[in-house]
Amino acid sequence: MSRPVANLLLLLAALIWGSAFVAQSTAMRDLGPLTFTGLRFLIAALVVAPFAIHEGKRRAAAPLGAGRLVRFTGLGLVFFAAIALQQTGLVQTTVTNAGFLTAVYVVLTPILGLLAFGERPHAVVWPAALVTLAGIWLLGGGGVERLNTGDILMIVCAFFWALHVCLLGGLAASSGRPLALSAWQFAVVGVVALVPGLALEPVSLPAIAAAGPELIYTSVFSGGLAYTLQTIGQRWTRSGDAAILLSSEALFGALFGALLLGERLSPAGLVGCLLIFSSIVAVQVIPIIGWSRLRAKVGLGRV
Repeated sequence: MSRPVANLLLLLAALIWGSAFVAQSTAMRDLGPLTFTGLRFLIAALVVAPFAIHEGKRRAAAPLGAGRLVRFTGLGLVFFAAIALQQTGLVQTTVTNAGFLTAVYVVLTPILGLLAFGERPHAVVWPAALVTLAGIWLLGGGGVERLNTGDILMIVCAFFWALHVCLLGGLAASSGRPLALSAWQFAVVGVVALVPGLALEPVSLPAIAAAGPELIYTSVFSGGLAYTLQTIGQRWTRSGDAAILLSSEALFGALFGALLLGERLSPAGLVGCLLIFSSIVAVQVIPIIGWSRLRAKVGLGRV
């Protein structure tokens, strides 16, 4: 697969995720966050499973031993933490805030890579982290105390997305089975979320039917399709390019929130979103083009 095609797949995944924030938010009118998450990802696992089975029949397909499945399961548990926090946070925050605060994972990823995996990040990460904090402060209306519980959950969720990104690329490459990895982690999320969801949250067949359109969209498209597109696309493009494209999820989320739910940002919130998005792009663009080429582009020359 060529890199432009892989980048197009990642951009399509970001668009689907951005639009799915609306469906994830409206589904909470009928189902609890754990029940919705469990049903969503069990359906997604069933959608991807036939393709994973076909992938395994290829002559060059690597076998899925017990050790590899244990690692797949660990990744699925990290994935569950991220998606469950995101879904729960959407009960109390807006689609626009959810999109931008979730996207903070792009800034957190290189920091986590340093702390947990010894990967030294580019120097731009540190000022970008400070700018991101300023953006979060403005998104909360100019004060941390004005960030609601849903916003805080989204920030914690971003940490788990960062951990997921750190683990996903290496595991997808080493296993050579991206579709099996997708199906397995979907199944883990579905089971781990649905069991407590059925025990702790009110659920009925009419409620499931009422949330049916959201379940279908978020499981088949946002779940089975978009996350699989990410897994495939990240095998054929640079991680920096991938992060830039995937971070556009925040912009798509804000766009669909405005178009479908009538959400509007305050001037301070808008500036905060712009600061967060500029940090996200800077963390990925500057290391790619290099400081010297950046100075040449803006006409700074030698200093």
